[in-house]
Amino acid sequence: MGDLLRKPVAPFEVEGNLTVSEALDRMGGTAFQARNLSLAAGVWEEMLRAGATVFLGLAGAMVPAGMRCVVAYLIEERFIDCLVSTGANLFHDCVETLGRKHWQGSPHVDDVVLHEQKLDRIYDVFAKESDFVWAGRWIREFAAGLAGGGPYSTREFLFALGEKLAETGGEGGILTAAARKKVPIYCPAISDSSIGIEMGVARREGRRVALIDVMKDVEESAEIAGAAGRTGVVYIGGGTPKNFIQQTQVTLAVEGVETEGHDYAVQIITDPPHWGGLSGCTLEEAQSWGKIAGEAKKVSVYCDATIALPLIACRLRDRCADLAGKERVSFTMGADLGVGAD
Repeated sequence: MGDLLRKPVAPFEVEGNLTVSEALDRMGGTAFQARNLSLAAGVWEEMLRAGATVFLGLAGAMVPAGMRCVVAYLIEERFIDCLVSTGANLFHDCVETLGRKHWQGSPHVDDVVLHEQKLDRIYDVFAKESDFVWAGRWIREFAAGLAGGGPYSTREFLFALGEKLAETGGEGGILTAAARKKVPIYCPAISDSSIGIEMGVARREGRRVALIDVMKDVEESAEIAGAAGRTGVVYIGGGTPKNFIQQTQVTLAVEGVETEGHDYAVQIITDPPHWGGLSGCTLEEAQSWGKIAGEAKKVSVYCDATIALPLIACRLRDRCADLAGKERVSFTMGADLGVGAD
């Protein structure tokens, strides 16, 4: 019994001038998801200090919910090395970078009336349909402007998009930060978004648009994982971004590259595992596939990411200031991807 009772729960004490980092440290002495949140912050810091290449999977409506600047900050400070996102988050990033807004609303409204007023709802967030149409047309023109080249990986396409957005002089965001810091972004389900819709509409209009080769995404992302001495993963939700990062290890194995799986893993999710869906898939289940290493440092946090992610980002700012801006892996963001340690 002595081995089971080594450390008592430490009641959380509220004191003046308590920082976010200090609060998260104290939460580590408690239980349930407070403890897991503290552990997750610690694992993320550990992967950075170990020099691991960090992949971030971004699902859910994080940009409309106000997380855009948090993700951009993680890119700016090189607390992540590669982003895999849904197309929706990147489209919403374009909307805000181009000067449009998302608005605080309410889930307790008549959605038929919202439709009549051309307002779209994402739980308690409203968006003007006219803003989406305007931003969509902007993206359509951009995609048509790339028609002479390619085919492009989504990384190449999104890097060019980030550079173009930066030229507009609007607000900085995820895509502009990634272009500036040369952090690759992949969007393997780019057709499942307004970006894909606009490119499809342009083709139906008889216009040539940039051709996207998502198989290049598979090759490049596996190359990044294979070139890294160690890898860490952070999943915000599940879906395609989570699986795409997971499968880098499977791709390497199929290619005959010896791999043990990702060395560090953090996921912030709300879905339980017993429905069998990937969003709720445990990190332990991923070990059965060889996607997560058997000895990996890992933790799952069952929490709304709009709560957990800003808190962890603040802790990284305080605890990893000595690592901020340091490139663990360098990328050449032209037509070809060069991967090599600095």
